[in-house]
Amino acid sequence: MEHQLEELINTYGEKLLRYATSILYNHQDAEDVVQDVFLTVYRKGSIDEHHNLSAWLYKITYNKSINIIRRRKFLVFGNVPENTVAPKRTGFSEEMLHGLGLLKPEERALLYGRILEGYSYQELSEQMGKSEAALRKRYERAKLKLAKHLKSYYPQKGESNEQPSIL
Repeated sequence: MEHQLEELINTYGEKLLRYATSILYNHQDAEDVVQDVFLTVYRKGSIDEHHNLSAWLYKITYNKSINIIRRRKFLVFGNVPENTVAPKRTGFSEEMLHGLGLLKPEERALLYGRILEGYSYQELSEQMGKSEAALRKRYERAKLKLAKHLKSYYPQKGESNEQPSIL
């Protein structure tokens, strides 16, 4: 069992850490979640029983991350507090980090899974416990929210950031 767990940690540790960080927007909390995920797996001792081990690990990570947010009472508002920042090593611009911070944790998790990890809606459905149709709709809404935010920083050619004056 310990050898299997070590392989899981080596294979999924960094991926789960990035996933949890994208949801929680706090690297230390994400590290705690990932550690707790592997402790849960170890305690259950049922690694071989899961036909889709990756989806199972991501689902545990998602649920534990959401539980932390619920404890903080951030879920109601979905915004990231000013003193909580994502690690600078993400490679995202400040505008992108700010835009992601405006999204609900579930929306960040969905965008992360779909765009950065390349998961199908079926895989995301297993991870998040939502229907594929609901996730498709939420994904489109999250993309639009993020695009709207980023458009204010990067206007199209011929457009300006200023609001047109009404005469």
